[in-house]
Amino acid sequence: MIEFANLWAFVLLLLPLAVGLLLPAHKQSQDSLQVPYFDLLVKISGEKPASGATIMRRKRVQLVLLWLAWLCLVTAAAKPEWVGQPVQIDKSARDLMIAADLSGSMEVKDFTTSAGEKINRLDAVKRVLAEFAQRRAGDRLGLIVFGDAAYLQAPFTSDKETWLTLLSETEIAMAGPSTMMGDAIGLAISSFKGSDTKNKVLIVLTDGNDTGSRVPPVDAARVAKAHEVKIYTIAIGDPETVGEDAMDIDTLKEISNITGGAYFEALDRSALEDAYRQIEAMEPELYESLSFRPRQSIFHYPLAAIAILYAVSLPLMALSGSMQRRKVINV
Repeated sequence: MIEFANLWAFVLLLLPLAVGLLLPAHKQSQDSLQVPYFDLLVKISGEKPASGATIMRRKRVQLVLLWLAWLCLVTAAAKPEWVGQPVQIDKSARDLMIAADLSGSMEVKDFTTSAGEKINRLDAVKRVLAEFAQRRAGDRLGLIVFGDAAYLQAPFTSDKETWLTLLSETEIAMAGPSTMMGDAIGLAISSFKGSDTKNKVLIVLTDGNDTGSRVPPVDAARVAKAHEVKIYTIAIGDPETVGEDAMDIDTLKEISNITGGAYFEALDRSALEDAYRQIEAMEPELYESLSFRPRQSIFHYPLAAIAILYAVSLPLMALSGSMQRRKVINV
């Protein structure tokens, strides 16, 4: 379908008529020459003898060509555009940050693969997260790791392969042996500030308790709520653990309650997979659909038509005039 960006330009089609009606005819004085073969000149030129001023009239073919050329010029000025079929693009409408605990306790091998192999908690988390990421095609994922401090391992991205590569590079205690969970929540809030989506989800996965964050986890959760960040907490490992590695289940529950999320316990691989499936059910894939119609400017076509019109008509008119003069001379 063709549309015109400057439809008003077609008013210019009337401009030649207005000029012809309102402005006086162009006057041009010419020298005269008395010749003995006047009749022959009349025949060659095709002009009728007249006395005084005369108004030169163009031939019909010339008028048609001029009008066609003017029509093409006005059409080009109207800026014609070819409008294509509507194109719809689905854009991610949710940013999902994973905050993974890399403290020393994640080294405990109390998870079992489907083949019966004993693996540590971090390896189990990596495997479950890899499957989880593949099912979140519509989300932008980010990754925070925390130990003695919190670090942004992967900013929000739609590139799942890159995200999985950065996840696979994480190692136990690479961020220190402690568990700064509150700092991890604070870092996630800062990361969400650059997000333009209204759907902000943080999943905090830990097997211990906060060991001295600058901002206590519960206070960080209140700040997260103010920034409309929903937090899901997952406690992995043995809930009967005591001492420094004991899980602070009450704090994890309070964090999720404050932000409108949910709390899960994952004592084994199956329970961990089930926790992520429940989160998927509560946070289904979300898209924002953008629709537009591609436009391509085609103003050069009428300009090309003018060039072709004159390239063909001028030689033909010159040839016609030459043949007419030869015919008159032969007479």
